Amino acid sequence: MSDAGHLRISDQERDGVVEELREHTVAGRLTAEELDGRLDAVYKAKTRADLDALRADLPVSSAAAKRTLLARRSHLRRRLAQEAGGSLTASIVCVAVWIAAGASGSFWPIWVIIFTLLPVLRDGWALLGPGSNLEAVEASLQARHERRLAREARRARWRLPR
Repeated sequence: MSDAGHLRISDQERDGVVEELREHTVAGRLTAEELDGRLDAVYKAKTRADLDALRADLPVSSAAAKRTLLARRSHLRRRLAQEAGGSLTASIVCVAVWIAAGASGSFWPIWVIIFTLLPVLRDGWALLGPGSNLEAVEASLQARHERRLAREARRARWRLPR
């Protein structure tokens, strides 16, 4: 895999750097002439390394921090939606089996629903609720992912060779 600095950049990434440079100019870190020179270089930039060189002597701006936070939150929402989809599928299958069996007796699929959706609901509240905790959600999703990988590795180890 190639170094990320050699990847080509999009117009959206260029616009983000322009916003950062303007913020640094307003804060007094850059003069108007320096801003003009750097803006020309931004629009000529082809790779991430080119953009990083323009920001190398500047602290992280609030605009960059905000973009990073929004990207991270968006990524966690997608992962949480994937987990919710898997949990809902398992729950719907169990309810369908219960109905196909005559829907008699106690509603046993509730246990599947509780054990599959409760972690997703907990993480959803931690991500979207008041006082969201991205680190806790990220750690929880990563732990579940690692457990899944460990189960798959154990299953692969016990399979008979063909």
